[in-house]
Amino acid sequence: MKSSRSSWQVTRSVWHALFLREMIGRTTSDRFAWLWMVIEPVALIAMMVSVRVFLLGGAKTIVGADFVPWLVTGLMAFFLFRENMNRSIGAIDSNKGLFTYRQVQTIDPVLVRCFLEGSIKTFILVLFILILELLGTQILPDNYLRAMLLWFSLWLLGLGVGLVLSVAANLIPEIGRLVKMISLPLMILSGVILPLNYLPIHIREYVLLNPIVHGIELLREAFFSTYQPVSGVSITYLGTWVLITNTLGLILHLKFSEKLKST
Repeated sequence: MKSSRSSWQVTRSVWHALFLREMIGRTTSDRFAWLWMVIEPVALIAMMVSVRVFLLGGAKTIVGADFVPWLVTGLMAFFLFRENMNRSIGAIDSNKGLFTYRQVQTIDPVLVRCFLEGSIKTFILVLFILILELLGTQILPDNYLRAMLLWFSLWLLGLGVGLVLSVAANLIPEIGRLVKMISLPLMILSGVILPLNYLPIHIREYVLLNPIVHGIELLREAFFSTYQPVSGVSITYLGTWVLITNTLGLILHLKFSEKLKST
């Protein structure tokens, strides 16, 4: 008997089932899974504040923004991108058994995993904002719509890179290991911890090739209207990378879908 459900209804059902599967796996992998999602950024923030206070003379202010809110927005924005990128790599392998069902495509677990990571990171950012506001630290964005647009753009950038790497890492396993190795250097080079204005101009020109820098700096500007982002950042450049990575990722999944299912 032919199913009366449309293609969209079938896809939505697949995504819903995958989302429940991923959420259960993500939040129950160990008894402290939920706690670790909050502890990781808190620990990094505490460490960076301690380094700045005790080793760098106690300065707590970036020009145009308080240091802690500046650091929180940068870290959470980078984590949003990083988790999409890293967790997409294993999405296909983790769901190999489901590809026996023709309704499930290789791109589905990647999309669902990125959606889940985006939801978790958005929840944690909102939680940080509420806690800091209750503690008397101003962190609410000065431009809500622009902040949401840039947060979503960074999520889309992570999704695009994740789509590309989910294919590349399955075809060439060494790529996955390399990506995990560069996560920490990438965080440093993205201006998450130290202001990029401190860098010499000839180095800054190369750092600005990184689209994450543009997203994080513009997001901080949306949060703190008095903050001056590093010269040269552009939302157009960020948008171009979002378009290129997502288009390339979709093309790779279309081209190598059958090969990814069989390997």
